[in-house]
Amino acid sequence: MWHTMMSQMAPRSESGDYVRPESSFRSREIIPEAGRYRLIVGMSCPWAQRTLVTRVLKGLESAIALTTVYPSTDEGLWLFEPNQSLLDCRTLPEFYRTCQSGYSGRSTVPVLWDSKTNTIVNNESAEIIELLNSEFGELATGPDLYPEDLRPQIDELNNKIYATVNNGVYRCGFAQTQPAYDQAVNELFSTLNEIDERLSTHRYLCGDLLTLADVRLFTTLIRFDVAYHGIFKCNRRRIADYTNLSGYLAEMYQTPGIADTCEIEAVKRDYFGNLFPLNPGGIVPIGPGWDSLTKPHGRNQ
Repeated sequence: MWHTMMSQMAPRSESGDYVRPESSFRSREIIPEAGRYRLIVGMSCPWAQRTLVTRVLKGLESAIALTTVYPSTDEGLWLFEPNQSLLDCRTLPEFYRTCQSGYSGRSTVPVLWDSKTNTIVNNESAEIIELLNSEFGELATGPDLYPEDLRPQIDELNNKIYATVNNGVYRCGFAQTQPAYDQAVNELFSTLNEIDERLSTHRYLCGDLLTLADVRLFTTLIRFDVAYHGIFKCNRRRIADYTNLSGYLAEMYQTPGIADTCEIEAVKRDYFGNLFPLNPGGIVPIGPGWDSLTKPHGRNQ
């Protein structure tokens, strides 16, 4: 029964390793007009939060509107928040089908939507944050988060961190065999150890500049001790146990605007309350919190 439920929630390989499906909408065509585009996000989702953090860092809050959805435990899909429905849709799958007739794929967040043409431009978070960084011209007032000279380094870090950390925590949590879990958890903590060492001499992943690599890592780290350490069995160490990673996480959290994209109650509710095969009772743990992230981080050293 558990394997049946897991196969419906998390596709697996023959060896029991979690296989994340590809995103369906991958356009990169943007016409930089204020008010034309809208982000659809779920506040508990790390992939969606990437777009929220980038939107803040680029100063695009007034140019790109925001709509939030939340996961329904009973229906197993994303629902629009009250009074935030788009195209008269109650659920995100309805919205996808309204934008593209006959669509039968996964209906995920984040979504970058063109309100003029009623089309989904892109639903791959890694590409959306690049679009937010580079394609909105004078509407964006923040710094370049993907500078040309650092791109090879950023891309190399992103590839490793995605496989072993961003997606690695899901590979741990959704593993359906012991060998699949063992491999995923060993790769996860090996990379976290490497990053902690790197951050002993780098303020951010690529030096003194905050980049898209940091955005992508942050949204996993912020959920780690609260959710992944427990429900995904990533419990060899907490981020709080790493000297450099914990200080780095606190500095990212204290960067103006970023804390406003973080909702701890949504994270705890949706991970512990909506992943029935991993937590059948739906009990949401009382801790830990994010209070430590507001304390001095010491990264000036």
